[in-house]
Amino acid sequence: MIFHGKSLILLEKLGALGPEYFCGENMNKKTDNLLELLVDKRRFSLRLLLEGLAVGLGAGISISVFRYLLAGSEILRPVIYHNLREALADGQWQWLALYILSFIIIAYLLKLIVAREPMCTGSGIPQIKGILQGDMSMRWFSVLWSKIIGGVLAIGAGMSLGREGPSVQIGACVGQGLSQTSRRTRFESRILMTAGAGAGLAAAFNAPLAGVIFGLEEMQKTISPALLLTGITASITAATVTEVVFGMSPVFSMGYLLPLPLNLFDVLVATGIVIGLLGRLFNIALAYSLNTYSRLGLSGMKKPLVPLALAGILGFVLPEILGGGNLLVDSLVVTDYTIGFLCLLFVGKFLFTMICFGSGVPGGIFLPMLVLGAAGGAVLAKLLVLAGLLPAMYYADIIVFGMAAYFSSVVKSPVTGSILILEMTGSFQHMLALLVVSLTAYVISDLTGGRPVYDELLDRALGKSK
Repeated sequence: MIFHGKSLILLEKLGALGPEYFCGENMNKKTDNLLELLVDKRRFSLRLLLEGLAVGLGAGISISVFRYLLAGSEILRPVIYHNLREALADGQWQWLALYILSFIIIAYLLKLIVAREPMCTGSGIPQIKGILQGDMSMRWFSVLWSKIIGGVLAIGAGMSLGREGPSVQIGACVGQGLSQTSRRTRFESRILMTAGAGAGLAAAFNAPLAGVIFGLEEMQKTISPALLLTGITASITAATVTEVVFGMSPVFSMGYLLPLPLNLFDVLVATGIVIGLLGRLFNIALAYSLNTYSRLGLSGMKKPLVPLALAGILGFVLPEILGGGNLLVDSLVVTDYTIGFLCLLFVGKFLFTMICFGSGVPGGIFLPMLVLGAAGGAVLAKLLVLAGLLPAMYYADIIVFGMAAYFSSVVKSPVTGSILILEMTGSFQHMLALLVVSLTAYVISDLTGGRPVYDELLDRALGKSK
């Protein structure tokens, strides 16, 4: 159990006195001390509960705004490309000049945001881990609005980045803001930031349970009653807010998925092995992309201009890989793509994600990771069906398992991955299968020397700062 302040002092004193202390003529006074200890502990727990509600509410509102703006950009982007194609077909080339100018303006704005607030770059999850470890610090309000605006500009323009990393950092900013304005201790501040980070993930994906597990497994790597109480309260509150705004349906529309029978669990293990190996390439390529940008000496608006220019081209030739990619996952289930096109989607999304994240603009890799896992699972499922090793009715199941396996291989948080995919797809009958495929991918990553991607990114950031 965790005690705080006067409770901890009293507990230490009472423990040092021994059992003989509780006998004798001063029993009434000693009983009053015990009552004081219990009352103080209850007050602390009640305060954490209320603070968890406040953090969850703040995170839910902030991330709802973020998600709403991103959803608007996802609707607007294909309309812009459609109208631009028609304009160019009619010979109205002035619209192409305006189109190019808009990307230059976005690159300039992203440069200004990153230069003004360096802590808003990239995913944001490594930065929060660094703050919790005491190695970094941030100005919470500046990071919060910079992350929202920068993320909307980058992802809305078509970069292959996700909303979840920024959402985690936004939630942590709310937690830090509450702790600073109410002048909480370092211990309590860490609890509120961790709860805020979990609430951010819960709000990003309508996944409250995954938010709690993420805070414990990835951010803190420990469990305590105080952290559990605050984390659960914040995640449920944040998810409730976003569900009021966006509805209660799962993020991915997979339809009804048949439970995988036990006699096909060998296919499940094979999926974990194959997708786990593909996940190992993600970390390697990510480091290479970051090193390449450094080696080329790109700075200022040149860094975001590279992926933005590529996004402008891909919008005409392969628009499926633009943005986060949750619509692409849905299309993998309902559209009968050829194996060749599925491979193109996987390779294109993989390379484009590396180029986008290497630029250092605000945006995460969480959702692109899941999309890559789904695309890799779709390719594998097609091959298994053609080879007669998998009934076609379980094709969508392998796509779901591919997401969990890829996440577990890259992030090395198998429990979070299993619970997250469970909540994002609504396939609660697949709990056992998701755990099996996630643990298999985790073991493969471990045997091949894989490290958690956010730990690698944190080490890299700390190395630069020294």
